[in-house]
Amino acid sequence: MIARLRSHWRRWLAARLPPASRIRLVQRRIFIIPTRVGGAFGVALILMLLAAINYQNSLAYALTFLLGSLFVVAILHTYRNLAGLQLSAAGGAAVFVGERARFRVRLESDSHSHQAIALGWPPAPLQVLDVPARGVVECELDRLAERRGWLRPGWLRVESRFPLGLLVAWSWVNLDQTLLVYPRPEAGDLPLAAGRDADPDEEGARPTGPGVDDFQGLRDYQPGDSRRRLHWKAYSRGQGLLVKDFAALGGRDLWLDFAALEGDVETRLSRLCHWVLQFSQRQQPFALRLPGVELGPDVGERHREACLRALALYGAA
Repeated sequence: MIARLRSHWRRWLAARLPPASRIRLVQRRIFIIPTRVGGAFGVALILMLLAAINYQNSLAYALTFLLGSLFVVAILHTYRNLAGLQLSAAGGAAVFVGERARFRVRLESDSHSHQAIALGWPPAPLQVLDVPARGVVECELDRLAERRGWLRPGWLRVESRFPLGLLVAWSWVNLDQTLLVYPRPEAGDLPLAAGRDADPDEEGARPTGPGVDDFQGLRDYQPGDSRRRLHWKAYSRGQGLLVKDFAALGGRDLWLDFAALEGDVETRLSRLCHWVLQFSQRQQPFALRLPGVELGPDVGERHREACLRALALYGAA
């Protein structure tokens, strides 16, 4: 029953408040009810009115009506503090699974100031800020990135209890913003596959950078290096933790191959993500092969982003 009611509520909300990248809060979008303090205030007014009627006390009547008028005025000011506020999506950078995704939201006022505006995604605490008259304020709201792919934060709650806290005016807005979540990098064995035109005995092949073809010597261990390359004999002689260093031979493409790995899909993608970051940091050309997707050998920030995007959206409908 609760799930059905929530489903009806979401459909009604989507029909009444359609998503958009820029939203202005108008009467249609704003709801207002008394807070707990406002409810207690109303009960107190009723008791005061009953006492005034019972004792026919003019001062009691005057105080009751004065406080009642204050409550009515508070309704207008609470609504006005939210009305006219404009919200728009200001983008956000891609993150990895397990990190906090940060969405930037821009708040603008085209006339009067807006005090103590609270916004966020419940049940997390709401962020409170002021928007000056004819001013612009940006804030960052974060959500935990739990799965790779496109992260859609959903309905954002915006509310105001200004000025007296007797009432709360609120609205739900869907800024239709998305953020890309990459797989969580996980160190593991290097999933290599030969290039299509690779020839192991090609004449003139020469070392061109870190790889797996030609042994170059030993270097200090760095986090993320494969355990299979650890030089245990040097470690037993007290020379520290060293790793066998190899170089790729020129004329052969370095391919990161999904099919060369073992484990489930997410584990494979996480390990591929780790090596994409490693080779990009070393400025070494590499290629990526996924079922149905091939990105040829290249290097640079654009190639890195293309590979990470392919990993993040692999298998997405």
